[in-house]
Amino acid sequence: MTKAKFAAHIFAALVVLVVVPSPASAQSTISGVVRDTSGAVMPGVTVEAASEVLIEKSRTVVTNGDGRYTIVDVRPGLYTMTFTLPGFSTVKQQATVPANVSVPHPRCLPLT
Repeated sequence: MTKAKFAAHIFAALVVLVVVPSPASAQSTISGVVRDTSGAVMPGVTVEAASEVLIEKSRTVVTNGDGRYTIVDVRPGLYTMTFTLPGFSTVKQQATVPANVSVPHPRCLPLT
């Protein structure tokens, strides 16, 4: 094989590796800030993202002191987002997550 053919094969392999994303890189993030109806941030809210596309079927996090949450490495697909905190109504909403993006998903929780 000539040097030119060898270089062409290596170049073609590199193009395939760059252009064709691997399944592991098709991960996204769902994040946001949870606020009450007055606009105040809400720490301690349990946030669950449930979907058939997840091996474990759901991921759960708790908002930090600034009301922020992040659920990382989620697969593309349809998610049911559930927000719960004692003293507040539980909120459920659908979210569609595309591949390789960070999906902002801010929420307001009404008082019960």
